[in-house]
Amino acid sequence: MSSAVTETEESARSSPLTPLKLVGLVCVFLALCLDVGAVMSPAWVTADDEYYLSLWESCWKPASTENWQCNSTLGSDWQVATLALLLGGGVLVLMSFLVALVAVCIGTRRRFYAPVAFMLFAAVVLQACSLVLYPIKFIESTNLRIYHEFNWGYGLAWGGTIFSFGGGILYCLNPKSYEEYY
Repeated sequence: MSSAVTETEESARSSPLTPLKLVGLVCVFLALCLDVGAVMSPAWVTADDEYYLSLWESCWKPASTENWQCNSTLGSDWQVATLALLLGGGVLVLMSFLVALVAVCIGTRRRFYAPVAFMLFAAVVLQACSLVLYPIKFIESTNLRIYHEFNWGYGLAWGGTIFSFGGGILYCLNPKSYEEYY
């Protein structure tokens, strides 16, 4: 009789629907949403309604006209590298979200937690590299004589990176010691 109780307690303890793993899944989903928003954002750098830069195009408005003139940013090697690193991290976040969702839905125990955490930490490294590279190379290559700021698109990318890091930490926690967190 005591072995049946032990099995029941063990199955309840190793259930994939633990609060920390669900919070981790929510963190990964938020990271994915923020990454998509950052990649699609038109405003990574803005300057006094005269200039804006996204991952895809650079636009400026000459003082004498009301029309914006835009060029693709994919001609610059550092902007392509930033985009590639950010998209690579986004793909890893998407893959980790799908694997974590499958792990929760089919009820696997801990088999997928380590790969999810590994993919999330790899995504954090790629995205952090792109987010450090971007302002350094922007300031080095662009000579704006007006006030400019890194805008909400850049902030969304950092938010996605932070949520990926948080999800990775939550997926690294040992599921055998959840009694401490309830």
